[in-house]
Amino acid sequence: MAKIDYLERVKQGILLFDGAMGTMLYDRGVFINRCFEESNITMSNLVSDIFNEYVEAGAQVLTTNTYGANRINLGGYNLADKTVDIINEGVNLARKSAGDNIYVAGSVGRAPEGTEHLKEIEALTEQITLLINAGVDLILFESFNDINLLLELCEISKQIAPNVPVQAQFTLPPLAPSEYKKLGRLYAQKLDRSRYTDIIGINCTMGPSEMLDILQDTVNFIHKPFSIIPNSGHPKVVDGRQMYLSTPEYFAEYAKRFLDGGASVIGGCCGTTPAHIKKMADAVLTLDRGYKQIELAEIEEGAKLQEAIPLEDRSSLGGDLKAGKWIETIELVSPMGSDVSMFMDKVRTLEKAGIKYINIPDGPRASSRMSAFATALHIKNSTTCEPILHVCGRDKNLIAMQADFLGAESFGLRDMLLITGDPPKVGKYPDVTGVFDVDSIGMLKMSTRLNGKIDIGGSPLKSGTAMVSGAGINPVAPFIDREIERAFQKAEAGAEYFISQPVYDIELLSDFIDKLKGTNIPVIIGVWPLASYRNALFLQNEVPGVEIPEHIMKTMERYTDKESARLGGIKIAREIIKQLKDKIGGVQVSPPFGNITTVLDVLR
Repeated sequence: MAKIDYLERVKQGILLFDGAMGTMLYDRGVFINRCFEESNITMSNLVSDIFNEYVEAGAQVLTTNTYGANRINLGGYNLADKTVDIINEGVNLARKSAGDNIYVAGSVGRAPEGTEHLKEIEALTEQITLLINAGVDLILFESFNDINLLLELCEISKQIAPNVPVQAQFTLPPLAPSEYKKLGRLYAQKLDRSRYTDIIGINCTMGPSEMLDILQDTVNFIHKPFSIIPNSGHPKVVDGRQMYLSTPEYFAEYAKRFLDGGASVIGGCCGTTPAHIKKMADAVLTLDRGYKQIELAEIEEGAKLQEAIPLEDRSSLGGDLKAGKWIETIELVSPMGSDVSMFMDKVRTLEKAGIKYINIPDGPRASSRMSAFATALHIKNSTTCEPILHVCGRDKNLIAMQADFLGAESFGLRDMLLITGDPPKVGKYPDVTGVFDVDSIGMLKMSTRLNGKIDIGGSPLKSGTAMVSGAGINPVAPFIDREIERAFQKAEAGAEYFISQPVYDIELLSDFIDKLKGTNIPVIIGVWPLASYRNALFLQNEVPGVEIPEHIMKTMERYTDKESARLGGIKIAREIIKQLKDKIGGVQVSPPFGNITTVLDVLR
């Protein structure tokens, strides 16, 4: 089946570009004093191999190896007479690897620094014409720091071929954060207002973190689809050392944030490889389906959603929520392997201490952990504690999920935390995939329907469920307005409580809770006691969504031994709870490194 028009495809969901070509050519032995574009005609097999690797990694758009293939730039290598051949072969190689389903973007960059304006326009006009005549799906202007030149070229491209989409991407020089955000928004707005641009965006010179800042500051001021194509990153100073947080995994975490923030196109620029693109594909291409979730079937004619069992009659948690009682729950990760004895020893210790609820997260995919479902059954059958079972949309399709909900009801497992879930962690399983038929909002709608004795197909059930369904919230989400909006959607879909990610900024968390007052749903805050300064550094720099204020980092840095650091972390956790107690319905405490003594010290 032939692929649809590029602009129509962009409207359907996130689109993933390939990564760097120059980086890959250099890694394969093409030295920097060579013309990388010449490789199209002198090392065509190598260029094809690189394109094929990007296709295998999951790229949905291939960028022609023609960034500098204008007559002026090629003339510096005595290759001006090869301009037509280099561009035509550049498109041909990309097209062969792309096949029928992948788009080909004709890359256009600037002429060398100092080129006379009219000569540059002439050379780039020729390049655009050759790319269009060779059959690219769109013209991609890359790394333009002169916004007026870029606007002029967009107009020229549309004059040559009005129906060929134009994706115009600017870049920025090194600036202070406030300055690059200001300039980024200004450039984006200028491109957005032009009638000659179809997609606008930014690429090169910056890593994903800086580009996320620009997206956050820009997305509400533009109307056209936005593309984000960062470099692999820059070094950051961590504990006095320069560290490169530019691994493919790091890149993938930002890909999810770009998706959350409303980017339409993502990819990689300088320094990125097929490994980066593979991780980005794993992170967002299946997850994007979750945001465009499968809709539940219409309820059959003559069937009617029944009134659910009253909240207080479903479970102890439901009763406590209904009565407005303070909720304390401890998060325990399922045991590794099949032996539950050590895990259950911890549960019984918590039971003796008066802990009523045990929260069971859905374990990481690429480790040998017992399922959360089975772990919850062990708790329910062997103790008086009531398990709260995490269920995420990552691993099972809609039908399997419904089957599990009905099965859980048969065992009396009714307390659920319904979350979209992160993409699978690959570990030793690099090809593992996610499902994401529905996100957490869709799961809440499904639980509401099952509680009303109607299945996902719209048919009546003789016996339904009595789930107490909660949802996750992230007070430090990069796009907070979207997070608030989704929280209200979760409330409307049937959420009966919220549990937040761990947050250390009391003022930020307080403001976030205030914005949720209209939902009339209790908020249980996540609390993660810090174990040491090193632990705080790890959370701050390596765990997405965790932000620790500077004064807390400095406090933890002062502790010189393990026990004093542990007690310091407990004190900080207690202060967070104390300051917010009047605004929240309870706490979920996560034991650092499985230390349940610490969580009990926080609560007692």
